[in-house]
Amino acid sequence: MTKVIGLTGGIGSGKTTIANYFAAMGVPVYIADDEAKKVMQSASIIKQIKTAFGDFLFENEILNRAKLAEIVFNDADKLSQLNAIVHPAVKQDFELWLNENKKYSYVVYEAAILFESGRYKECDVIITVTAPEEVRIERVVKRDNTTREQVLSRMKMQWNDEKRISLSNFVINNSNLKIAKEEVVKILKILNIKQNQS
Repeated sequence: MTKVIGLTGGIGSGKTTIANYFAAMGVPVYIADDEAKKVMQSASIIKQIKTAFGDFLFENEILNRAKLAEIVFNDADKLSQLNAIVHPAVKQDFELWLNENKKYSYVVYEAAILFESGRYKECDVIITVTAPEEVRIERVVKRDNTTREQVLSRMKMQWNDEKRISLSNFVINNSNLKIAKEEVVKILKILNIKQNQS
């Protein structure tokens, strides 16, 4: 039975960088946020989003993700509403993907809101990626071309590191990528996962 490593961390912690490193070491990785974006392009999900949030978010049937983010990251109820539409579809997609990767002893499921969504209960091992708050804010402002205020409002919607760490098996501090990568290698050894050194 393939075991699932849940990989999470607050916005800007660099969890996708860590996920990519797991992938480079030969562990299949499922990036929930990327898959959610694909799922949100399906006709049934578009229909549900229109019903819940209105047609104004769409232009030529294409969702304006920035407008949607502005709504949900300033309103916890709206965020829950969106998650209730998207999460079941992502869960179904992940189960199909997991079945395709069942020959592996471990796979990584990377999700920003692993705890908030309750999906952590379905993981065998949980890793939280951390980084100092200022570093995280700086990374996201640069990456998303956004404002400090917008980043802080997203952070408020997520669990804090303390809460995440209390339910995690491993913690990777991603202030320094070289050290963070060494932590990944240590975890692979502890879990006895064969590493792809190529």
